[in-house]
Amino acid sequence: MAAGDAQDPRLERIASSIRVIPDFPKPGIMFQDITTLLLDTQAFKDTIDLFVERYKDKEISVVAGIEARGFIFGPPIALAIGAKFVPMRKPNKLPGKVISEEYSLEYGTDTMEMHVGAVGAGERALIIDDLIATGGTLGAAIRLLERVGVKVVESACVIALPELKGRERLGDNPLFVLINAPGA
Repeated sequence: MAAGDAQDPRLERIASSIRVIPDFPKPGIMFQDITTLLLDTQAFKDTIDLFVERYKDKEISVVAGIEARGFIFGPPIALAIGAKFVPMRKPNKLPGKVISEEYSLEYGTDTMEMHVGAVGAGERALIIDDLIATGGTLGAAIRLLERVGVKVVESACVIALPELKGRERLGDNPLFVLINAPGA
C-alpha cells in the first residue's frame, strides 16, 4: 500500500479515506477520488504533515503545484516549510508572460505553463501533485523547471498507479509517494 514508512499509522487513515470510483471517467478506469480525503480533516492533516516532515529540512525554496490538485496540497506544504508556491497550469490560464512545456499524452499532446520569473536559477524545488499515472505531467513539470535552472529535489504525490509505470518515465528524478493504489 504505502511507498513511505509502511509502519506509520497515518498512511492507513489516508489510504482508507480515498474513494475509488469504478469506470470513471470512462470504462476500465478506477478513479482515485481524493475529495473524500479532503472531507476527513485528520487524513488531510496527516497527508500534509507527512510531506512537511519529509521536506522541512531539505532547503526547498519553491513548491510547484500541478493543476489542479497540486493546488490543494502545495500551498500548505509551502507555508509550513517556508517556501513560495508556484502554480503550474494548463495553457491560457495564467495572465502575463509564461514559459511552457509540451508533453505527450496517450492520444495527442498537452502543455504546462508557469509565469516567467516565478522561479530563478539555483532555486530548489519540490513538485507536488495528487497522483502519478504515466508520469507525463510530472516529467513536463521537471523539464520546465530545469530549463530555467531550478534544481528539482523531488516530486511527490499522494497516490501512485504503479501498473502505469510513471515512475520509470521519470528516469533518475526522485519520486516520493504516500500510497500505491492497489490494482487501479
